[in-house]
Amino acid sequence: MYRNLDIGTLRSLIAVIDTGGVTRAANRLHLTQSAVSMQIKRLEEALDLSLLNRSGRGVSPTAEGEQLVTYARKMIALNDAAVERMVAPQFEGEVSLGMPCDLIYPHAPKVLRRFGEDFPRVNIRFVSSYTNSLLTDFRDGKLDMIVTTEDHPDPDAETITEMPLQWYGAVGGRAAAERPLSFASASHCSFRPISIRVLEEAGITWKNGVVTENDDAALAATSADMCVTTLLGCGEAVQIEPVPASAKLPPLPLISVNMYRAEDTGNAGLAKELGRYVRQAFAA
Repeated sequence: MYRNLDIGTLRSLIAVIDTGGVTRAANRLHLTQSAVSMQIKRLEEALDLSLLNRSGRGVSPTAEGEQLVTYARKMIALNDAAVERMVAPQFEGEVSLGMPCDLIYPHAPKVLRRFGEDFPRVNIRFVSSYTNSLLTDFRDGKLDMIVTTEDHPDPDAETITEMPLQWYGAVGGRAAAERPLSFASASHCSFRPISIRVLEEAGITWKNGVVTENDDAALAATSADMCVTTLLGCGEAVQIEPVPASAKLPPLPLISVNMYRAEDTGNAGLAKELGRYVRQAFAA
């Protein structure tokens, strides 16, 4: 015989454990203390288990209570997601998303696929470009949402994670040990001024390893051991590897991955929905 767990009762159990008491849980849930106590009692009777230790000043979960709370949090999250999806507005139309190329994998496919499945009547116009170009297009109203890589984002940006910027060179290469240091980066890359600043602050002389507006050209020159480059920690490419500590290159800063959303346009609602999927992709 199946036993069904009530979502409302599970919310009460979580609230009691999180707050450490029935009274505080009742205040959080806007219920009476007796109502919360009755819910916990019915839950214990239904499972024939003791879920709370009631000795001492506070309330703490038993071993069985800790196990149930783990399941309860997942069940409530799934319940809330299902309700939110079923009652969400039925969006249609087009929303635009811009993202730098070094963040596309593995994040963009997750965002595009999951959003497309949940909003089949919405077309996503996906744009990949450098952060500076994306910021310009966003401010000009050409993009509804952008994800950027910056060391000092604007105040209106939402920072969703941070990633380490690292030196990369050819596998087994020697370019990182040579001085002046040969450095390659696309001219529009937002990491270029950051990397140059770090080198100059460390007193390391450098020169252009290749003059290019294309990331692929900089990576090709790096792979050939003509120079070093800088990438996010997730951005390894074929035939290059992190520069070893023995090269004594200065440490690079963390780079903020930021999200900008249109909030005062007709697509503000879609952009808000899309933002949830972006956060989830980078949190995974």
